[in-house]
Amino acid sequence: MSDNNRINNDFAFGKQNYILMAVGTALAILGYILISGGGSDDPTVFSEELFSFRRMYVAPLLILAGLVVVGWGIMKKVK
Repeated sequence: MSDNNRINNDFAFGKQNYILMAVGTALAILGYILISGGGSDDPTVFSEELFSFRRMYVAPLLILAGLVVVGWGIMKKVK
């Protein structure tokens, strides 16, 4: 078989890149899950749960960390 007919099976990303992107996506999804919910059943009643530590600090940091890890996974050089 000549070299001209050979199929190139090189991928743009390596295994480690895909793992980093999957971990980053999981972190972002976890952050979105933590930030959701907590609404009151009665619209006339205010719920302080809206301003909990989990929603104000933990969830946005997880989302940001997930986006950073995904970006790192994309930009990491394939060896």
